[in-house]
Amino acid sequence: MSRIAVLVGSLRHDSVNRLIAEHVRDAAPEGVTVDIVEGLDVLPFYNSDIDGADAPAAATAVREAVAASDRVLAVTPEYNGTMPAVLNNAIDWLSRPYGAGAIVGKPFAAVGVTPTPYGGKWSHDDARRSARIAGASVLEDVQVSHTAYGPEILDDAEFTSRLDDALRDLLAAPLATAA
Repeated sequence: MSRIAVLVGSLRHDSVNRLIAEHVRDAAPEGVTVDIVEGLDVLPFYNSDIDGADAPAAATAVREAVAASDRVLAVTPEYNGTMPAVLNNAIDWLSRPYGAGAIVGKPFAAVGVTPTPYGGKWSHDDARRSARIAGASVLEDVQVSHTAYGPEILDDAEFTSRLDDALRDLLAAPLATAA
């Protein structure tokens, strides 16, 4: 049994990236649970003054959702050439406590679409870099992006096949072993 936590980098109600996350959830093979982590919209900006035993409930809930998983997938657009603040903030919360955060040691990949010339590549690169620094085991070769920006992207068999391949690659990544 494998469990994947999905962090969606868009808060928009009709987000194409949320639709992609739902596709990944629905396409998961038997024995794999894909949980779209809710509550990123109510996370306060990371501040060590409010972290610790009395961390905000939203931060605790997101940390627990990711801690319960054995892998993490970011599905995100690109805002102004980088990852959205909501995803960056989630990774910040997941990276603490330093060296023992909920993301530490977990296979991590980033995919998604955005209507920019590079289809989200910079956002995905930044998410992977941030997750790596936070302690995740980043899959550099899992790269699925596209410049399409509508739900019809999920009607594109080549694109959905690439998403399905990304899911298989994430599932094939070795898990961290206990020290």
